Amino acid sequence: MTVRIGTGSSTGRRSSRSGVVALVMSAALAAGCADDGAPSARSDVESTSVETLETVETTAGATTTTNDDDASSTTARATTTPAPSTEMVSVPSVRLEPLGRYDQPVDLASRPGDDARYVVERTGRVLAVGDDATRGVTVLDLSDATRGEGEQGLLGLTFSQRGDLAYVNHTDLAGDTVIAEYRVGVDGQFVETSRRVLLEIDQPYANHNGGSLTIGPDGMLWIGMGDGGAGGDPERRALDLSTLLGKILRIDPTPSGDRPYSIPTDNPFIDTDDARPEIWSIGVRNPWRMSFDRDTGDLWFGDVGEREVEEIDVARAADGTGRGANWGWSAFEGTRRFNEDQPTTGAVAPLYEYDHGAGCSVTGGEVYRGSALPALNGWYVFGDFCTGELSALNTDDQGIRVIALARLEALSAIRSGPDGELYALSLNGPVARLVADR
Repeated sequence: MTVRIGTGSSTGRRSSRSGVVALVMSAALAAGCADDGAPSARSDVESTSVETLETVETTAGATTTTNDDDASSTTARATTTPAPSTEMVSVPSVRLEPLGRYDQPVDLASRPGDDARYVVERTGRVLAVGDDATRGVTVLDLSDATRGEGEQGLLGLTFSQRGDLAYVNHTDLAGDTVIAEYRVGVDGQFVETSRRVLLEIDQPYANHNGGSLTIGPDGMLWIGMGDGGAGGDPERRALDLSTLLGKILRIDPTPSGDRPYSIPTDNPFIDTDDARPEIWSIGVRNPWRMSFDRDTGDLWFGDVGEREVEEIDVARAADGTGRGANWGWSAFEGTRRFNEDQPTTGAVAPLYEYDHGAGCSVTGGEVYRGSALPALNGWYVFGDFCTGELSALNTDDQGIRVIALARLEALSAIRSGPDGELYALSLNGPVARLVADR
């Protein structure tokens, strides 16, 4: 199959596609696009479809400068992304192969040296799932310590590089963020008595809790924190260095003195007055799912928008662009000026953005490095919670290219398994593997 990639509009707008699921457009989403502090668990959806979406002509958008009249802010949001390409791209026909159904799955993690897929249920459990697609074995149960509702619950999981430690991101019964560590046995069972709390972060509202965390190639623990919620960044936290909200954090989980973790010496703000030393970059609204490209070390994440724009951001390892970066919120939503009272200096434009005519809550994913779909090697696979559409993005000296792959309603995460293949998760229950449709 081939698909022609059309040129994009000047704002990076991606065209709507036929067959988009329409019944969720007004929902305030579990992935964090609510702007009124009233999150929704998408309880209006009673069934989930897993289907193949025929690839169609797609408009890929390259971000450009903002329309703000302030010359300095326009310069700050200029992008170096090439214009979209019009070359013919050969792409595989992809389908979703069901792995099983779970209770509000929101994340999936792999443990080094282990063939199991660790499925995270927002209601509080982690299950180790094998190839037989059975429900799996419960290896951690935090259902008494969190509430899986709205944008709260057990939200993220990652393992240490040796696989002997696990880190979870969850909200507690008061709605505040907790980052905790567990020892993991050789059988994959979490040792619940080993629980060690690394971070506790007060959440002023019930939404925009972030939830992503991952161990980077450097062995550090990276944490994506939302801006604290409500709508519009009301207390202007995202660009405030004195708070951990609205930031990408980077810590060494090794204890140091009376602190349960250490601060990496190369973190960018350790010598800045009144700044939290855990901060790696600033200016995010609600980063929903971040991941490292295992081949390049680039950090990718989707940042859920407010009223108009969803965005994909990438910090390139080769040039260190993510260190101390300002991703723009809430001076900008995507490339569009948002809070006029917020500074624009140094704001980095998203790699890619699309408006709410094509979706309303981005679900970040991963760069594909598996073997089953070789034509997708190096493509970043992401999606949208509202439409359920999975897409793949590639950028090189030929420009940005975006292709449609498949659809899964209430798309909550796209993660790689121990086999390097990608899995799509639906908040409605299904988990499915991306496979070639032969």
